[in-house]
Amino acid sequence: MLKLIKRLVFSAALLASSTVFANPILSFEMEGDFDINHTEISQALEESHFYVIFEPNIGRSLTHYKDRWGAEYNKHGYEEIRSLVFCNPWYANHVINKDPDMGALCPLSITLQHKNDTTYIKFLRPSQINPESPAQDLLIEFEEDIVKALKSVIEQ
Repeated sequence: MLKLIKRLVFSAALLASSTVFANPILSFEMEGDFDINHTEISQALEESHFYVIFEPNIGRSLTHYKDRWGAEYNKHGYEEIRSLVFCNPWYANHVINKDPDMGALCPLSITLQHKNDTTYIKFLRPSQINPESPAQDLLIEFEEDIVKALKSVIEQ
């Protein structure tokens, strides 16, 4: 009986720790041409009412430091690094109404890193910023909608 109780306690602790310490970064991959992947991801976000407001070309900015940084420059050999900075006004308003601190999440961004015909998609999960937030239910919904938009393109 004691072993069963210990196992249940351990299982509950493991479940709690995996929930609290979930990876805050979601990663996806897409094969194919970067420009096509970039356009499809951007369109999927827009169609889901996540409006892309800015698209910094991080890779181009980094190339200005190539000589200065030498061997430290772009160690992973990415051919492209860009971000899509976006927001959904409805979610932004409702999240701020529930937790003004979470207003820091708008705008959000997705970073696209590309090499060898593969685009790596990186997204910081809103639900993992502060799981105790009064807006957590909305943050989870917000995140699920973004993931759904991304998967609509990735899983074609």
